[in-house]
Amino acid sequence: MLVRFIAASVAIFFILVFSACQGLVAVVPGNFDVTVTTTGLGSGTVTSSPSGIDCPGTCTATFPASTQVTLTAVPATGFDFSGWSGACSGNSVTCTIVSGGANSATAAFGASVRSINHIIFLAQENRSFDSYFGAMRAYWAANGIPDQPFDGLAQFNPPANPALAPSNPGCNPVTSTATYCHVNPASGDVGQPVTSFHFKTMCVENPSPSWNESHGDWNASDPVAPPPPTLDGFVRTAANNARQITPPFFDVKGMRAMGYYDGVDLNYYYFLASTFSTSDRWFAPVMTRTHPNREYLIGATSNGYVYPVGTNPGDMAKIPSPPIFQELDQAGITWKIYVNPAGTKCASNPTPQCLFQYTYVKAFTYGQTMLNQSPQNIVPISQFTTDAQNGTLPQVAQIEPASNSGLDEHPSVTDVSPACCSVQGGARYVSGLINAVINGPSWNDSAFILTFDEAGGFYDHVAPQPAVSPDGIPPVDLFANDTCTGAVGPNCDFVFTGYRVPMIVISPFAKKNYVSHTVADNTAILKFIETRFGLSSLTARDAVQMDMSEFFDFATIPWQTPPSPIPAQHPTAAGKCYLNMLP
Repeated sequence: MLVRFIAASVAIFFILVFSACQGLVAVVPGNFDVTVTTTGLGSGTVTSSPSGIDCPGTCTATFPASTQVTLTAVPATGFDFSGWSGACSGNSVTCTIVSGGANSATAAFGASVRSINHIIFLAQENRSFDSYFGAMRAYWAANGIPDQPFDGLAQFNPPANPALAPSNPGCNPVTSTATYCHVNPASGDVGQPVTSFHFKTMCVENPSPSWNESHGDWNASDPVAPPPPTLDGFVRTAANNARQITPPFFDVKGMRAMGYYDGVDLNYYYFLASTFSTSDRWFAPVMTRTHPNREYLIGATSNGYVYPVGTNPGDMAKIPSPPIFQELDQAGITWKIYVNPAGTKCASNPTPQCLFQYTYVKAFTYGQTMLNQSPQNIVPISQFTTDAQNGTLPQVAQIEPASNSGLDEHPSVTDVSPACCSVQGGARYVSGLINAVINGPSWNDSAFILTFDEAGGFYDHVAPQPAVSPDGIPPVDLFANDTCTGAVGPNCDFVFTGYRVPMIVISPFAKKNYVSHTVADNTAILKFIETRFGLSSLTARDAVQMDMSEFFDFATIPWQTPPSPIPAQHPTAAGKCYLNMLP
């Protein structure tokens, strides 16, 4: 019996071994598990084929042996798929896992420009970079903010030295007349220099930024001289403007052109610029006044106009090229234009038809089409606060300046209303708009761009920069005695920017205390919109602009939690407002 048992056991052993060896070829091994994890500041899903994985939710599933499991990563709206790690690698949204190897994969999702779903822009009026942000490094020093390169007024560069304050030649009292300030640096016929100084008044008389004055600022002796410009004509043009209007301004010496504000006067703006992202190479699009610059802001061209549409026979036609709103309509991108009706005939009845008259898109042929097709997109400014609070902001929002209510920061064009146009009153108004976004449900995917339409005739020590003509159209509406009518110079076409203006990018994605040194003008806002929503360029000007990506940090999202506390802008009462003296 024992022998028989041993023999049987041996036989069974060999059968088992044979069966096991045969199994290496023919027997299917057991099931296997696949596990997925997601990581990164973005969000998305990973699914499998065959089904089983649907992560987040179901992130581990069991599959039969020898099954090829294909994983597919899909980023959520506004985010990007950044790549795989673990059992998968690379940036393809799909990968395949088979049994017998690593079976745990990690999908990373991150933010990108597509994470910005609301682009809001507002251009206030007529302030140069030096006049508003020239004292920024003094603000940093006073508030313990680390210093960095920043091209403001020289007297504030560490170590601060008042002796380095720039100046412009003053009027010669001997040769000047009641209507003309005589400054000829080339012949030495000038008065006492006017040095950069701190405004004590929050209201000032208006210097002129128009075509002739902007070219006079370029070079007091030769407005069409080749670059580099001398930038010595700001005082003269301000003085001439004061003498030649009716009634004349108080400041017939043009001193106001050299004044600046600081971080005490404009505490809200200085805080934003030091907290979020700004630029010391941001320019108005063209060397002339408000209307053409605002046409560039929304259409990247003024169609050769240096004056408002309808000023003279050369500019009677509407601008035929498309504004950004036309492209947005064609692409199905939502937009609104917000208009402050205070001080206008629309105040008691803010219908789209009435508000349209206070927009700058009305200068474009498409403006009337837009009004006919999308009147609901032209709304009073009160709707902006509602939209910001309710999470109903459009994908693109333009806020028109509150010019008729004196809240656009434009210098006073008359001495009759000295309380008009306080810089603190304007900044306080803007703070309400920006804070509505910061404190609203759309903060996490918004970018608010605050800038100014042009420099207003205030001094800036950085020259206008070479630029691309938007459409090859030269100035077509110059008057007979205008600069460039009887002379030719490199700045007689739309191939230079205007002067520098302040600009701040406020967003959860904005880099902390970042200063860009890349040359750009306000049409870069159009480039940003076009980049985000996949639109074509409007003209050759916006086509070559930066896309503004350098202002954002999509990897860490610096301001997912907004800064707190945000200081309130000093009310108008904090600074005196007068026009009859300087500073």
